Amino acid sequence: MTFSAVIVAAGSSTRAGPGAPKPWRMLGGRPILRWSVEALARAGAREIVVVAASDRLEATNETLAGLANWKAVAGGATRAGSVQAGLAALACPPDAPVLIHDAARPFVNTTHVEALLAALAGADGAVPALPVADTLKRGGEVITETVSRDGLWRAQTPQAFRLGTLREAYAAWPADAEPTDDAAVVERAGGRVVMTPGDPMLMKLTYPEDFAMAERLTGQTRIVRIGQGLDAHRWGPGDAVWLCGVKIDHDAALIGHSDADAGLHALTDAILGAIGEGDIGEHFPPSDPQWKGVSSDRFLTHAVGLVAAKGGRILNADITLVCERPKIRPHRDAMRRRLAELMALPLDRVSVKATTTEGMGFTGREEGLLAQAVVSVETPA
Repeated sequence: MTFSAVIVAAGSSTRAGPGAPKPWRMLGGRPILRWSVEALARAGAREIVVVAASDRLEATNETLAGLANWKAVAGGATRAGSVQAGLAALACPPDAPVLIHDAARPFVNTTHVEALLAALAGADGAVPALPVADTLKRGGEVITETVSRDGLWRAQTPQAFRLGTLREAYAAWPADAEPTDDAAVVERAGGRVVMTPGDPMLMKLTYPEDFAMAERLTGQTRIVRIGQGLDAHRWGPGDAVWLCGVKIDHDAALIGHSDADAGLHALTDAILGAIGEGDIGEHFPPSDPQWKGVSSDRFLTHAVGLVAAKGGRILNADITLVCERPKIRPHRDAMRRRLAELMALPLDRVSVKATTTEGMGFTGREEGLLAQAVVSVETPA
């Protein structure tokens, strides 16, 4: 059975960390968006509409150059608006099967498509779904309820419908509500939606750590890269200093355009160096007033996001602070915890050490503080 497809790629990707929106990040040497377009084309799609943000249409054309039977259209302010824009761009008749797919699920294959199309023959919609295996809890920091998982399923994409059925269901959907998936729209309109076997490989790339897992699933060769960073700041008037993300009361402060956290600056440079992305000054120029006084946490999380965008992960980090004062040992554990949090690493993969130069040099004369960092990063080869 032939079918048409709409691939939704217009989201902002805010949960994925710094970097390009998810569909344009690399996975196994190819942009994530291209994985889905190529897979659906192999499965027999006669037309594919890619819905992208208006400022990503040119990038979409570049990403999908050389592929046939696709076109890109601008998406809406919401996912539902983007899906409807994609449906409007299809040329197939109302009774034709249409698959709606999230670009952030790159591992769709022909088997998934065939199961959906077969199920659609006797239903108004078909959705791949996995039974919920984990115990479910409701609450915040404190659990207020254990929720039964009986009868609960995790819906995935692609989801299959007849074009006319889905268009009519969206026309009846309340304008002030945002559906979580397309099946919900058809369900509300009274349609019969069935489930097909889901697949863990249909994982949705949402958070930075998902990209490293996806890279491993591609079977690509991975390598370990080493980066090192060095930073120094002069002492000046003040009553506190920021080091490795921790504020320490002191009789002086480090002078810098940002908060002058030499530990975070050295670590950021080490990460950027490991992945060949220049240095901190290229990403956050000290001449740019927007970075004046800003917390250096921003710089580190940006570098961590770039690693994730390349399908990599930070393995460990080792920071050395060189100064006569303040004493680092009382604050070392707090520094390690903060760095582990910022890099999403286990605590035992973060080291913070301190030493002096026995009164020699600018650190010995207490003119300034020096920080050095070394990191190891695993990335696709």
